[in-house]
Amino acid sequence: MTNPARAVQEFRLPDLGEGLTDADWVHWAVAVGDRVELNQVIGEVETAKATVELPSPYGGTVEELLVEPGQTVPVGAPLLRIATEDGPAEPAGDSGGPSRPSVLVGYGPGDAPQSRRATRRASADAGRARDGDPPPARPDAKPGARKLAALLEVDLDTVTGTGRGGVITRDDVRRTAGHGDEPTAGHGEEPTAERPHSPAPEASPERTTRIPVGGVRKRTAEAVSRSAFTAPHASVFLTCDATATVDLVSTLRASPAFEGVRPTALSIVSRALLHAIADEPSLNAHWDDDTGEIVLHHDVHLGIATATSDGLKVPVVREAQRLSLPRLARSIAEVADRARTGRSTPSELTGSTVSVTNVGVFGVDGGTPILNPGESAILAVGAISDRPWVVDGALAIRKVVTLSLSFDHRLVDGEQAGRALATIGAFLGDPVPMLLADT
Repeated sequence: MTNPARAVQEFRLPDLGEGLTDADWVHWAVAVGDRVELNQVIGEVETAKATVELPSPYGGTVEELLVEPGQTVPVGAPLLRIATEDGPAEPAGDSGGPSRPSVLVGYGPGDAPQSRRATRRASADAGRARDGDPPPARPDAKPGARKLAALLEVDLDTVTGTGRGGVITRDDVRRTAGHGDEPTAGHGEEPTAERPHSPAPEASPERTTRIPVGGVRKRTAEAVSRSAFTAPHASVFLTCDATATVDLVSTLRASPAFEGVRPTALSIVSRALLHAIADEPSLNAHWDDDTGEIVLHHDVHLGIATATSDGLKVPVVREAQRLSLPRLARSIAEVADRARTGRSTPSELTGSTVSVTNVGVFGVDGGTPILNPGESAILAVGAISDRPWVVDGALAIRKVVTLSLSFDHRLVDGEQAGRALATIGAFLGDPVPMLLADT
């Protein structure tokens, strides 16, 4: 009786979509010597947009782990080697070759350097895995907490989670690592969009702190830098009476049409932006650098800037102009929730054509947001607060909000931006007739 031929297959980081060129390895779910099944999750990577679980394209035994948590891995670089029993053996040192099947899209030709430390660490667990001992239960931790634990070299099995349902948060990891007194942005796991990503402070003699940057924070920095230095930004501002909008939101919350969803002022603001785009389509466009042309989008893919524990994300509501107000409110709530909880896929966080950001939730009156690359406009909504306002010649206390519209001056002029912002302000001042006109 002959044994099946044993082959060593090398799994490379696939293209996870939307032109991503690399990703940060967050966590291994397997160790050297583990038996894995086809499509079993082997680990997590963090891209510019989301944390993604990677399934194994092979069934077999893990021979070698080639990257370690916290490492940035180019698309096409080898991740691990798996011994299978379905073909001729492949030399373990061979990192490429025409005979290897491309089981997932996006394999690149380049090889990344092997992490010897990751291989040594993984090999330490090989004996236990080969003896048939069951693998330990995987700690329930948020993706950002997993990556921080890897950077601070904290064993998640030793961390007590204080999040909802016992989930391990970043603050839990810091306390275990002895950094419990570090200042953080926001409270708990709800930081602002400006929170540095995955901090692992290293104090220098000059009394400074260096913070490694990766994942969402690194990609956000690259995106805003590219936008700021390629698109000539300009902004217009408007302070308006939003009392009627606030009253409408209260009425809608009691409406059966909004059962299961909590409408907010952002829902009305988003509908107002869609209404303005119908009159000023240049707000839903982008400048094609290769051809020097203005590209007008027929559909509005509305980006919702969302602060998450991993940094700023912009989930997208597709074809927002086709949605009724209840469906728009529900879609905004759903995509934002998926982004905050790390459940968004990369495709759900790309492809927006215009964006809105609600800086008012942080208690500020307004701002000048930077354009999302590939867009011509972004609307910022400040806090709605009680302020003195003149109504019919008399002073009254009203619900007032400040709006700001940043735009790409290559394809949007001040006249178009001003008209659009005035339209949005008028909509918020008397939303019911506008909503009826849009139905």
